[in-house]
Amino acid sequence: MSNRSAVLTQPRPAKGTHHRAEPARTRTRKASAAAPGRWQFFNAFLREPLKVGAFWPSSPALAEKIVNGCDLPSRKLVVELGPGTGAFTSLILDRMNKRSRFFAVELNQMNVQQLRRRFPSLQVYADSAERLPKHLDHHDGQKADCIISGLAWGNMMPAMQNRIFDAVLDSLAPGGLFTTFAYVHAQVLPTSLRFRKRLFDHFSKIEITPIVWRNLPPAFVYRCWHH
Repeated sequence: MSNRSAVLTQPRPAKGTHHRAEPARTRTRKASAAAPGRWQFFNAFLREPLKVGAFWPSSPALAEKIVNGCDLPSRKLVVELGPGTGAFTSLILDRMNKRSRFFAVELNQMNVQQLRRRFPSLQVYADSAERLPKHLDHHDGQKADCIISGLAWGNMMPAMQNRIFDAVLDSLAPGGLFTTFAYVHAQVLPTSLRFRKRLFDHFSKIEITPIVWRNLPPAFVYRCWHH
């Protein structure tokens, strides 16, 4: 049903009752509250574009595309790298097996604080993703069977990209899944091409999803299985 039809079929107010229009200022406050972290994310990008890598949080459509391919109910240990303001985190918590373990690694301190407020039960390590193996030591040294990345791989300098990529390889259990996304517009960058080559060099099976156009910027997802 179109929006116009929905309006036309609403019942009329009872005689003698009046509905006051909501003040514009109140509507603005509600709109801001409905989008937690968006302007914080944008400001972080302006301050540190090489670390943040994106100017807007990932959309619900991209979050669904990422999480739907992870088979989360069967996972024992899930790790999220670079969760930002939690665009994927909420969906991961909803979908995963409640007996499984899940932690996140986030470098930006403002994002860490927001994640801890939004998800009080989630263990969030305020650190670089390159030190992921160290944090797995706090979980009985068990390797992750699912690593979900929100990092901007195409925005990294080669040395940093190598260190984080090697940390992922060292931390992923045999047969485990590594999934991440890439922005369509950035695929011509040398660092993006380099990252893609490393994926195909080190993973036995790779799937690339159709483009998620309902994301800013449009993106697609890599799903990579460790041999």
